[in-house]
Amino acid sequence: MDKKTYEKLEKYMRSCMQDSAHDVEHIYRVLYVALDIAEYEKDVDYDVLICACLLHDIGRKAQIENKKIAHAKAGAEMAVSYLSGQGYDREYVSKVEHCILAHSFRKSGGILPESIEAEILFDADKIDVTGALGAARTLQYGGQVSEPIYTRLPDGRIADGEEETEDSFFHEYKQKLIKIYDMLYTKRGREIAMERKAAAVAFYESLCREVDSAFRKGAARLDVTIQ
Repeated sequence: MDKKTYEKLEKYMRSCMQDSAHDVEHIYRVLYVALDIAEYEKDVDYDVLICACLLHDIGRKAQIENKKIAHAKAGAEMAVSYLSGQGYDREYVSKVEHCILAHSFRKSGGILPESIEAEILFDADKIDVTGALGAARTLQYGGQVSEPIYTRLPDGRIADGEEETEDSFFHEYKQKLIKIYDMLYTKRGREIAMERKAAAVAFYESLCREVDSAFRKGAARLDVTIQ
């Protein structure tokens, strides 16, 4: 891919990004990690990979405005429309489309990566929600959509993410973040993710202890105070 083509794709991407947790810096991180992973793989089509990385989250705005919309599907449709309008051939457009459709495991309709480029994008995108960075981004996104850090169970206990069904940071950690490390396709992707894992585990466990301690001790003090 030449610089002029890259800059044109980059400009279009930047015009679409309005989500604070999935901002342009997220796009660059995904791209840079993808290029790292690609160095360890064979027969990677870098033109497809770079384009897919740049455009993979352009559908986020549509999902924010309507939660029923899958950002991967919306983004893929936008990418197809844009690339086709720029004169890219159908085969190339289809490859980029597949990468974008397969990068999300939340609302992708069960579409799995079927190319090395799609596998690399999937891994690079998931790596950005691992480690300390992943915890920070998840909390940021939770605040954006008004999700709490934790919820309480019917008996009043703090939910640690395993039992409750309501959305929260704890629930997101237990149901998604901690499982990502076993979902990645590439060896290099798994290596990068595992380098970050300890930070995420330590943060979650510390947060759980702090919340639980404040709740239990505070409730006991309140009972004594209001008698």
